[in-house]
Formats: sequence, C-alpha cells, structure tokens
Amino acid sequence: MKKIQMVDLQSQYFKIKPEVDNAVLNVMKSAAFINGPEVEWFQKELEEYLDVNHVIPCANGTDALQIALMALGLEQGDEVITADFTFAATVEVIHLLKLKAVLVDVDYETFTLDPEAVKKAITPKTKAIIPVHLFGQCCAMEPLLEIAKAHNLFVIEDNAQAIGAEYTFSNGEVKKSGTMGTVGTTSFFPSKNLGCYGDGGALCTQDEALAHKIRGIVNHGMYERYYHDEVGVNSRLDSIQAAVLRRKLPNLDLYNEARRKAADYYDEAFKDHKDLLIPTRNENSTHVFHQYTLRVTNGKRNELREFLTEKEVPAMIYYPVALRKQKAYFQESSETDFVHTDRLLNEVISLPMHTELDEEQLKYICDSILEFLN
Repeated sequence: MKKIQMVDLQSQYFKIKPEVDNAVLNVMKSAAFINGPEVEWFQKELEEYLDVNHVIPCANGTDALQIALMALGLEQGDEVITADFTFAATVEVIHLLKLKAVLVDVDYETFTLDPEAVKKAITPKTKAIIPVHLFGQCCAMEPLLEIAKAHNLFVIEDNAQAIGAEYTFSNGEVKKSGTMGTVGTTSFFPSKNLGCYGDGGALCTQDEALAHKIRGIVNHGMYERYYHDEVGVNSRLDSIQAAVLRRKLPNLDLYNEARRKAADYYDEAFKDHKDLLIPTRNENSTHVFHQYTLRVTNGKRNELREFLTEKEVPAMIYYPVALRKQKAYFQESSETDFVHTDRLLNEVISLPMHTELDEEQLKYICDSILEFLN
C-alpha cells in the first residue's frame, strides 16, 4: 500500500505534469513574472467558473481578507462578527486593522457560523459579518444575508476551504460559494481544493466600484503607475502560480468529486458507530470536503489520534483551541455562549482527504479507526 498522507500533492501533480511543466516553462521564457498574461487569463477563467463579474487575484488568502476589509472602508473600533471555531487568519486581519472581532458560536452539526448567535451579537458598532465556509460547505447564507440586509452590514465570505461548493436558496437560485456576499475571498495555498505551488489568493465581487477599489489596493493603491490614490499593499498573484492554477481549474469539479467519493466511503464505514458522528451535509449546500472531520463522542479523541499515529495514519485536530482563548485574540466570554465550539474542540478529528486516496488506503484508515473504537 502506498504511504498515506493527509494531502498527496505529488501524485496529483504527476497526473497533470506535462501541462504544468510546459506552462511554467513558458512563463520562464517570457519573463513576464508579475502581472503577466497568465494572471489575466486565470482571472477571466475564474470569473467564468464562479459566474461572478470581477475576480481580483492577490498574493494569499489572508491578504484577500485584509484587502476586503480595507476596501469596505471600515474604521478603527468597528465591529466584525465571525466564528470562534476557525483558523486564526480570519480574526488576524481584523486585529491588524484595529477593528474589533466579535466571536460567536457555530452550529454543532455543520461547524459553520450560527445565524442566531450572529443576531445576538449585533450592536450599533457592527459593520460586517465574515461567514467562514469551513471544511468545504457553505454557511447558512440565506439567513445570514437576511440578517445583514436588515442591519445594513457587509458580508465578507471566507471561502478558503470551499471553492466549488454551491448553495441553493429557497427560491431555487444556485450560487457558488464566495459569490453571495458583498465580497468573497479565497486561498490557493497548495493543500486547498484548488491549490497552486506556492502562495496565492483572490477576491471576487459583483460590485464594479468595489472591484475597482480592490484593484488599486492590491497594487500599492495605484491605478496609474506612481500615482497612489489609495492606501494599498503589495499583494499580487505571480504568473507562475497563475499558470499552475489555470491548468488545475478545469479539473476542480473532478477533484471535488473525488473528495466526495472518499467522504462517501468514510460515511459508510462510520455512519452507525455509537461513538462517532460523521460530517453533516447541509441540505442547502454541496460539500467539497476540504477536510473530512469526524466527531468522537466517547471522550477518546486524543487517544484515537495517538493510535492512528502508531498505525501510520495521519490525522489532524482542526482546531484545538478556540480563537477567543488564543493569547493574541483573548476575549472575555461566557462559556454558555460557546457550547458548540467548546464541544467541538474536544471531539473533532480530521482524516486524510485528497484527490488521490485509493480504496486500499481508505479501507486501512477505516479499519484502523474501528479497531481502536471496537
């Protein structure tokens, strides 16, 4: 059996090696390393895939979040509501801009932002909501957008983990993750469902004026060289990364389908076990399984992870500490307001999930987990 990895980027690369190698060599030959034609072509192709008016590539997903907040003109002390159970980048940028992160609980079943918790957290200082499409499926966007509309709030979608997922509204309208709010942000970190071979990110929006402002901010605030109309940053997707992404984008739906098949295998193995809860698939959202995250309900999650390590099965804890309890982002709170987050911290374990998992590997992973639990 081939060695099991959390993410097998090498095997994925070998399947598209000729196209990728040729594309990268063409960039090298052209020497158009920054803002070259590959970046423009990728931008247009991603706009078409997402069915969105404007995509603005940038250097990474964290920059995308920061740039979104900068473009919306939020001021020091403005409040931004987001999930307590997510990666730190989501709140990191809020603090960098001297805004106030208001952390709220998530839904226990979907791991995503709880609309009722958002409602309770709104104050006169609230200016934005950042829903995080965690682990590969969309937040409850319809109620969140209704809340935002009622309170005149911006919605910034953190779509780093769910590119390609689709959300169906009650009227039957279907939209891609990242395209429903005021602005969407994503990451092309190598392990993402659509990943490059370095750092990369993008923002997308339907709003032409907002897109224009973002284009200036990502390039030192310039629309014309050496004329700085905005306070900006240096955040550009380089041409080599764009070239890689262009060759992978046509495969994204196939990649996501391969992940779903692996998730189906896991589901079948674990669905009836008394000590396990499989990922809940939101009825309004497709799931692209950036992570396959089990909940271990018998209190032996950590022991299970140690056992899997002995069996040479990698497994990760996403996430071991609530953001509100991190030293950098500590926030006084009532534990009764974070019942779901605190429960998840002690239960979640993410299994190997990528496009190259084969049945032999999946069986070994499942058998190992069931061996420990039974």
